[in-house]
Amino acid sequence: MKKSLLAGVLLLAGLQVLPAQNSRNGFYKDLFIDSGVGVDCFYDLPAAKLLGLTVENFTSHDVDGDVDSATVYEKSMMKNIFVGSQLDENGPLLYPDGAPRFRVIYIIGGSATTHGKQLGAEGRETIRTFYANGGSYIGTCAGAFICSKGTYSYSSGKENDKEAYLGIWPGYTVSTGLDQSYTALAVEKKSALLKYSDFGGDRRIDSVRHNGGCCIRPDAVPAGTEILARFIADTINLKHSIHNMGNAWAYKANQKSGRLVVTGSHPERMMGGERLEMFASMLRYAMDGNGAPQVKANLVSGEERVMSCKTSDKKPEFARIGDRQYHHFTIDVPKGAKQVVVELTPGKGASIFDLSLFAASGAPALSDNAQWQNIDYGAQKNLVIDNPKAGKLYISVFCETTVETRSTQCGPQYVGRTEVLNGVPYVIKATVINK
Repeated sequence: MKKSLLAGVLLLAGLQVLPAQNSRNGFYKDLFIDSGVGVDCFYDLPAAKLLGLTVENFTSHDVDGDVDSATVYEKSMMKNIFVGSQLDENGPLLYPDGAPRFRVIYIIGGSATTHGKQLGAEGRETIRTFYANGGSYIGTCAGAFICSKGTYSYSSGKENDKEAYLGIWPGYTVSTGLDQSYTALAVEKKSALLKYSDFGGDRRIDSVRHNGGCCIRPDAVPAGTEILARFIADTINLKHSIHNMGNAWAYKANQKSGRLVVTGSHPERMMGGERLEMFASMLRYAMDGNGAPQVKANLVSGEERVMSCKTSDKKPEFARIGDRQYHHFTIDVPKGAKQVVVELTPGKGASIFDLSLFAASGAPALSDNAQWQNIDYGAQKNLVIDNPKAGKLYISVFCETTVETRSTQCGPQYVGRTEVLNGVPYVIKATVINK
């Protein structure tokens, strides 16, 4: 019997779902599925169920490349999500400071160029910001095309830069020329996917659907790119052979950025077997590559720091906090300090929100590693830390308040405490008291 290293397994009655992620992991939800204008309709993702992920999606009807058939409402929704609206100035993908609101975004198959054009320059920049600031990216087929700088043509020998593409992976994709077919894939010996599944011990995944997708150009692989799996296609007669070409790959620009994990094929709709394990492993690897927590500032003892700027102010270091988000700070504690007193005060009109306060020595303070915390209701908080350890003390503010959702034809609509979408203003002050 083939063994899986994934924590979830398939049962006759259906999928065994993993426990949900920590609700205080610093993201509103785990996964945002982009089924917007120009890419396929998508209402369900079996791998997300397998992993117990919290999911939100935007779904337009299948325009099959005919953008004119997209409704005014769908185009308006595209703008609201990827650019912003009066209700949510920064859009649902980003927090007011530009940090990612979801752990990962997934762009599906379809027309990369059509979708990129519908995103517009501002929408494409939103996704770039999402990735650069720590959000991870998953793509299949069109989603693999659009993450690149453009395409390479073997017939012309030229690289074609695509204005409508994202360019978050600094390489060029190659069209396989293979439609409505299936291929086997060989998982690389050192592939990161093997951390999550051994794919039956033979590192082979059979019958992965492929429909007009891409592969990686073998003679110009950007530094830092990890080839995860390659085509097994020695029996397929194509003008340009794709046998042993890179089918799935990963890339992480730096420690602050998220991780990109893409494939030119379509394993995403599978409800069982190694193709499901492939996509679930891709999701796991992407989320394990979220950017490291960023410290807003090193606080000066006894000085207030006002965090009240909106997205439009373009001052992320002084931005309001979003729903389920952490803001991280540090303060220098000298040897022999008696106490550190941390005071959190709500900004104007913000006393109705719930903010929590955490602190830890030596590492960013989260709910699961905090040595000191105040999670009472309300926005006003104090923490008194006796005999603190000398060095960096990490302090974090967490926004407990979030929105509710209502189902619509195009995906969830936010209701309830929607004011939180534009951020909660607050003032933080930390005071070191010496002996």
